[in-house]
Amino acid sequence: MTAPLQPIDREQSSQFASPWSVNDRLLRILWEFCWAVFCSWTPKPANPWRLFWLRAFEAKIIGTPFVHQRARIAIPWKLTLHDRACLGDRANAYSLGEIEIGARAVVAQEAYLDTGSHDFSQPATPLVVAKITIGEDAFVGARAFVLPGVTIGARTIVGACSVVTHDLPNDVIAAGNPCRVLRPRGAEQPLSSRVE
Repeated sequence: MTAPLQPIDREQSSQFASPWSVNDRLLRILWEFCWAVFCSWTPKPANPWRLFWLRAFEAKIIGTPFVHQRARIAIPWKLTLHDRACLGDRANAYSLGEIEIGARAVVAQEAYLDTGSHDFSQPATPLVVAKITIGEDAFVGARAFVLPGVTIGARTIVGACSVVTHDLPNDVIAAGNPCRVLRPRGAEQPLSSRVE
């Protein structure tokens, strides 16, 4: 079941009030500065250097994941990367809430993991967040968009440009807008039998 959206701890008196404390905002500015100056220009083999900076900002790094130099991470202290997980070229981890990417899972180029939304039932439309979990050995295709609170099961493949609005089980291939399960993983059609 897709995780419910949770309000940010700070109370918003108007739609223009920030849900972030001054401290939070300063830390985020410092993070963006450090990533731009120390990481965004580095070559791919400098992954250990980028992981060093993520750890310095309290990202939870387990083993040796790979983070592309052009990946974007909103709040690193809300990001968990397991061993050999991959955050690809221009992938966007919009981690206003928690994001956890399992071992050997791939978030491909320009995919967007969005943990934040707004509660439109309230006049101030306060920010609400929910954790995104990408299971081990899963693959999130290029330019896919994953909404807040979604869990993508282990070994599941999400097709390119899909919009994932609800949880996906383990071991399936899913695609579309909205994303839906197409078939179990392992039931792929051989190339010679596909209709062109």
